[in-house]
Amino acid sequence: MREKIRELTKDTAIYGISTIVGRFLGFLLVPFYTHFISPGAMGVYTNIYAYLAFLNIVFIYGMDAAFMKYSSLAGPNEKKDVFSTAYLSVVVTTLLLTAALFLLRHPFIRMMEVPGHYARLVYYTVFILLFDTLALIPFANLRLERKAKKFAIIKLGNILLNLALNLLFFIQFHMGIEAIFAANLIASAATFLALLPEIRARLTFHIQGPLFRRLLRFGLPYLPASLASIMIQVIDRPIVLAKTNLETLGLYQTGHKLGIFMMLVVSMFQYAWQPFFLNNAREKNAKEIFAKVMTIFVAAASLLWVVISLFIDMAAGWEFSPGRSIIEKSFLPGLVVVPVILLAYLFNGIYVNLWAGLYIQEKTKYFPLVTGAGALVNVAVNLLLIPKLGIMGAALAILASYMTMSALLQYFSQKFYPIAYEYAKLAKILSVVFLTGAAFYYLHFCVGLELWHRFILLAAFLAAFFALRIVKKEDLRRLRNLLPAKKPSVPIP
Repeated sequence: MREKIRELTKDTAIYGISTIVGRFLGFLLVPFYTHFISPGAMGVYTNIYAYLAFLNIVFIYGMDAAFMKYSSLAGPNEKKDVFSTAYLSVVVTTLLLTAALFLLRHPFIRMMEVPGHYARLVYYTVFILLFDTLALIPFANLRLERKAKKFAIIKLGNILLNLALNLLFFIQFHMGIEAIFAANLIASAATFLALLPEIRARLTFHIQGPLFRRLLRFGLPYLPASLASIMIQVIDRPIVLAKTNLETLGLYQTGHKLGIFMMLVVSMFQYAWQPFFLNNAREKNAKEIFAKVMTIFVAAASLLWVVISLFIDMAAGWEFSPGRSIIEKSFLPGLVVVPVILLAYLFNGIYVNLWAGLYIQEKTKYFPLVTGAGALVNVAVNLLLIPKLGIMGAALAILASYMTMSALLQYFSQKFYPIAYEYAKLAKILSVVFLTGAAFYYLHFCVGLELWHRFILLAAFLAAFFALRIVKKEDLRRLRNLLPAKKPSVPIP
């Protein structure tokens, strides 16, 4: 088991290079944007990208997940057929959907509530969708073949190019929020070009009908599930806009973006986790491995949660020159939602851990039910709490939806693929997290959160981990053994 978890740790670390660096550079753009655009303009950009997230799911319609499933089961001579059938079907549907968006661009602009002087942004949006969709299956193939380094290099190239173009277009050409879309489009096109050798090496211009139907049967259940999942992530934006205004949406987006730290941990874990549990499902001790992975993930994510939650607002408000802070001061009130957003993504990570059972048993038809329930909870709590609590209500809605999804997926997963998780330890970890969060917000709203309060909360959190025997000294030694071994240095003769 140790060797298997070490293998997952190594892949997670490599994927994490691109994911962590990418998310961090994306995070750096948040304070950059706050110094160049107003909260209202931030709201416009946020609203368009919310719709873009929905369209990304429609364009791929679960075919990437279906490809990974059937390619992992295919023999060496069948893998090209699986890649070609999945990829060509995506190419055809993407071109058709792109043409439809162009023909219906005016209703599309009205639906997104884009102000008239930003109408040209729809052209960027459509081409971003085109290139991003055509890259999804080649990226999935890199993951499945465990070409983590190549995956990371291409992703990093996309991120660095996007960052550089953002700086150029904002500072040199003064393009406003159009700079964000132009930079994204160029970076997406460059990424597709970088993947062309991978595509050419595996593509045969033939779609196998029976295989295509099997791919659709497996992948299509992911479409409503993925739409519901994206709804959980972005439906709060249009509701915040409807219940408040563009400026408040801009503040909320800034705070939400700083929850990116937990999201990046979940993302880098997800990239490695999906091929890991597929490739190890037949191992005799597979369930034992999966249970241990869950405990390690929740413990590590909880430690990250407490550190970021306690100190992120201080870091963001630090003045690097007189009157100029990391986040422009008019955006700082939005940071009150960060601990809740971080906790929501921690539960998203638990949800990702629970994928294994339904995926292995091919019970993907339950995913739409789980994510649909999460989406309904999200919308209901948003509508209920935003009028009363403002942006904090939107953050609590995301947390409630991910908790609902985790509970439901746990029920269905245990029904078809029972795993003996370390429930007592997991309950202790989450209890410490919730108690710390409650103390944090009590001090924040009722007393006034001082620096010494933060250090006391951090010390109490860590002490609880040892007092409750969540973490033991031998666990630290075992964790060190699970890390990828360093290659011995070769002496120079």
